[in-house]
Amino acid sequence: MDNKEVLDDIIAKAKKGNQIAFSKLLDTFWNDVYGFQLKRTENENDAEDITIQTFSKAFDKINTYDDAYVFKTWLIAISKNIHIDLVRKRKRSVLNTSGSGEAIRKVLDNAPSMEDLLIQEQNLANLLRDIKKLKPHYQEVINLRFFNELSYADIADKLNEPMNNVKVKLLRAKKLLAEIIRSRK
Repeated sequence: MDNKEVLDDIIAKAKKGNQIAFSKLLDTFWNDVYGFQLKRTENENDAEDITIQTFSKAFDKINTYDDAYVFKTWLIAISKNIHIDLVRKRKRSVLNTSGSGEAIRKVLDNAPSMEDLLIQEQNLANLLRDIKKLKPHYQEVINLRFFNELSYADIADKLNEPMNNVKVKLLRAKKLLAEIIRSRK
């Protein structure tokens, strides 16, 4: 199979709700979307937030993807629209003088992944130290999910965010934490 066939197979599985396929798509295209937004926003936090929202929306709307188009292009288009909406929202906020420059935040995987298994086998002291190396919003979702044992829906309620955003943020947090743990070994 060539790369296009492999990607088409992953997308087909994602359309059927396969969480591992979603994770593979996130891994494959995260840097492309994040890099695109970093150039546009020149702000790491905004770029990361928009990237998380992009994957959240893409996973939510995966069945609307038309394989006549390049998947990366579809993701970039979603990302671009989210950025435009954010800019408009901020302009309205400034015009309304509400002053609440609220950040956009926002992840995926019910089946234990390699990262889940790696995280679980670490001793608690090392794990807590490694969690502290994550950005605060990633620390929060990891703590709510694994230490407070909240469901995605409960985390979404607690953070006042859409559940897909919570899933994407949690998936990204787990992957970053697994990288930290691997680099320590």
